[in-house]
Amino acid sequence: MYPVLIFTSLLCVLFQFEPIQAWVVWDSNAIAEGQWWRILTGNFSHTNYSHLLMNLAGLWIISYLFQPSKKQLVAALLVISLVTGIALLFSSIQIYVGLSGTLHGLFGLFALSEALNGRRSSWLLVLGLIAKIAWEQLFGPSSTTGELINARVAIEAHLAGALAGGFISIASFLTSIQTD
Repeated sequence: MYPVLIFTSLLCVLFQFEPIQAWVVWDSNAIAEGQWWRILTGNFSHTNYSHLLMNLAGLWIISYLFQPSKKQLVAALLVISLVTGIALLFSSIQIYVGLSGTLHGLFGLFALSEALNGRRSSWLLVLGLIAKIAWEQLFGPSSTTGELINARVAIEAHLAGALAGGFISIASFLTSIQTD
């Protein structure tokens, strides 16, 4: 797991520097013109170092709490990031950066997987995530977080990531039931 975290962290740091950042930001116009890699790479670029550090701390904490295997973490990072990037194409967002949508997905995936596999206390984590997403959708994002990252908080990405993580968890659980 730690090699994946180190690689992802270094990639995110690298994506902070120009001219690289200009080529990796999720940009709906650039994607429409054929720069499809941005669907994935925009998740690994950030508005500033506060944004970067906050998201990397979240990634490391989620990984520490749930202890996914390297394979699980890589697959989840890639799939949830892709789903989030694709989902944003159906929103009004023009420019997006940040790992927070993916982080919501990772948290949802791992917490729901634990809950479905019998760890009852993990249902509290799932309910907490649902409450956070619902709050954001009803009342909007945190203004203090927006000030810290110097951008509008993309609650659409949080919702998309959480839904992706939830669907992956449920699909994995149903698959495991059918093979037993």
